[in-house]
Amino acid sequence: MSSANDTAVPTKPAPRKRVNVRTPEVMNRVKAEVDTHYRSHIVEKLRQRGGVLTIGNTTLRLAKQFGFCYGVERAIDLAYASRRVFPDQNIYLIGEIIHNPEVNRQLADMGIRNLVGPNAAAKVEELSTDDVVIVPAFGAETCMMNRIRERGCQIIDTTCGDVMSVWKRVRSYAKQGVTSIIHGKASHEETRATASRATSVNQGHYLVILTLEDADFVCDYIRRGGDRKAFLQRFAGGYSEGFDPDAHLQRVGVANQTTMLKSETEELQRRVAAAIRERDGDENSENFQYFDTICGATQERQDALFDMLENRMDVLLVVGGYNSSNTTHLVEIGERQLPTFFIRDAECLRSFEEIVHFDLHQGAEITTTYTESLLGDGPVTIGITAGASCPNNLIEETIIQAFKLRGISEEEIIAA
Repeated sequence: MSSANDTAVPTKPAPRKRVNVRTPEVMNRVKAEVDTHYRSHIVEKLRQRGGVLTIGNTTLRLAKQFGFCYGVERAIDLAYASRRVFPDQNIYLIGEIIHNPEVNRQLADMGIRNLVGPNAAAKVEELSTDDVVIVPAFGAETCMMNRIRERGCQIIDTTCGDVMSVWKRVRSYAKQGVTSIIHGKASHEETRATASRATSVNQGHYLVILTLEDADFVCDYIRRGGDRKAFLQRFAGGYSEGFDPDAHLQRVGVANQTTMLKSETEELQRRVAAAIRERDGDENSENFQYFDTICGATQERQDALFDMLENRMDVLLVVGGYNSSNTTHLVEIGERQLPTFFIRDAECLRSFEEIVHFDLHQGAEITTTYTESLLGDGPVTIGITAGASCPNNLIEETIIQAFKLRGISEEEIIAA
């Protein structure tokens, strides 16, 4: 019997033994299910034909690299497998598995519920050892992961390997007392996760830079110093606790959100490196470090679009989730050369007189209307690409709709 002076010591739930959800039996069933949801015979047919299909006076060009990358496929497979292996347990997802509404809807239909955000189905503190938590492809912040581990949950980690490579790099910077300059969006899940790794050892620091204009501001401060208060106000929400530009820009290392525009990250690296050299001289080159952390799939999709833009096209359709970073950069590349529309799915393509699309400059979905058809009645070429989180079924529906608006049926596409 305990005395009145005894103090109860709370105990942490004992973590469950990790379960391998990637057994051959499970993954065979998962592959069949995923194929049913996302596979497209029409897209496969176009791949075999070199990405070009002409019917009548309408030509459709499909980028050589588009849609799901390996990391996204792996994340989706693991999420589907989790439901197979844990059919009766609560399964929670930290945010979105990837940035695509169709894929996240499918997971919701499978009873996989959100753990964060306004529609969160539970609080972390309410989790038990019977619950399963899926970490999305972007990863999650260290504080969130620590809280989940303390609950003893079964964790299914789908974090992309390229993202984890960036984490390794920023941890390395922190160990050396080097501040991580992260090229990315401060509010993006991946960038937040990366930033948390930069502060996880040796009281490391980070600064998130989004634009080249931001980079120039930082570079001017590196060269000449400046108004510390104005600096901190400009980058509010994008730096580590206790960050001081006067102290923590002495030694810097560049990393990035893996889905950024490669050419922009390279230019940012060049400008920061030049500023450090001008301040410290070439003999102190160790004060600047960098590492190419752009995702290979992101780079492939950007390069494929550049290749496709060498051909004449009348319009470019970019398919994907509006909050997808890698898709956004494909739109930026396309709109420099021709009319480019960022559409969520085929329903956005109401006609070539009325297109619902996300306008990057307004930051909102808008409807663009034309008094006459954007493409006219003569021969036209339509380009289509998609971000790494866009499934092939949505690309197929866009192909069908584009031809349909030109008076060409799905049966004609299949027969071509």
